[in-house]
Amino acid sequence: MKLTDTFVRRKQGNGKVQKHSDGGGLYLYITPEGKKSWRMGYRFMGKQKLLVIGPYPAISLKEARERREAAKKLLVDNIDPSSAKQEAKAAAALAAQNSFKVIAGEWLEKKGREWTDATRYQIVKRLEKNIFPALGKRPVNSITPPELLAVLRKVESRTVDTAHCCMCDCGRIFKYAIATGRAERDIAADLRGALATQPVTHFATIRDKAEIGILLNALEKYHGYFTTKCGLMLAPYVFVRPMELTWAEWSEVDFEAQEWRIPAKRMKMRQEHIVPLAKQSMSILHELYAFSGNSKFLFPSVKSNKEIQNRTTFVHALRRMGYTMEKMTVHGFRSMASTILNELGYNRDWIERQLAHSESNSIRAAYNYADYLPERRKMMQDYADYLTVLKEKARREAAAPSIAPV
Repeated sequence: MKLTDTFVRRKQGNGKVQKHSDGGGLYLYITPEGKKSWRMGYRFMGKQKLLVIGPYPAISLKEARERREAAKKLLVDNIDPSSAKQEAKAAAALAAQNSFKVIAGEWLEKKGREWTDATRYQIVKRLEKNIFPALGKRPVNSITPPELLAVLRKVESRTVDTAHCCMCDCGRIFKYAIATGRAERDIAADLRGALATQPVTHFATIRDKAEIGILLNALEKYHGYFTTKCGLMLAPYVFVRPMELTWAEWSEVDFEAQEWRIPAKRMKMRQEHIVPLAKQSMSILHELYAFSGNSKFLFPSVKSNKEIQNRTTFVHALRRMGYTMEKMTVHGFRSMASTILNELGYNRDWIERQLAHSESNSIRAAYNYADYLPERRKMMQDYADYLTVLKEKARREAAAPSIAPV
């Protein structure tokens, strides 16, 4: 007599092993404690064998019957169902070991040592958000170009730049998989030309002196989170890259020497960078320390002082202040400083060193982090004073009463 769903559901343990047949070798197995599973007895090559189909209720009566019929088809083809199940299990385990996410993790571990913390953080976040949800569990050698393109198209609908970055990341992961014998080709290379062309963009900045003064006053009046305000106020005086500012740690700031030493691991050019701190910068840092000095970071997250704030926080703050992407960017403070310092006639080598631009001479590059330091200290203070003059002039003009035309 065949089993029913009601019978299977209601049957309980009775302190003894129970076996309730459904026919065709399939039966419900119940342990003395009441745990239920499906099993199938069969003969193969003249020997009595057992196939453990799986637990109930994870596998329903209907599914158990379907698996029984599938096992019978294997027997007709002289294939042992138990062996086939073990082989499938081994193949699944191997596929999991060779999944895109696992291989990406290996690649990140190997190559990540060569990157700055900020670069590694960006790549990991980009993969976690855009690629892993759709392709992370897939065996790397089973992913097809159309599948990868479909994922990249979704990213492209939000931002073309990120889509291209994701394609580049995937390409490097596929190449690593090829090198380790787990993929045969880089399918990302097949997609060249499939995405929209990346627009050539330059970091927007403000160069008009009057508008710079207005911007500096606006930064001081920002009503958002205090650490964000301090970061925005500090940015014009130190003009480092946005991620270098975002990841700043208090251990790097020497209040006595009045300098900020950014370690090589966080710098784009992989060498320590010294930022002389003008009096204006020190004033901001003293205020900030009273607020976030108990954190590792100058600009900790609102949620936890053990984490940094989101890398886009400063950007979003500028947007809330009314400065669009076409008008001003956080990176734009670097262009602003470069323009003004060159106009004021400062030595170009001092400026380039302070901007931490690459050194063409590789031997010199290893030793030049402290080049022109006395000159740069004076230049940074002069520049800060110049910005203060622009800010105060804009404040006076804003406060001056307007005279109506006669």
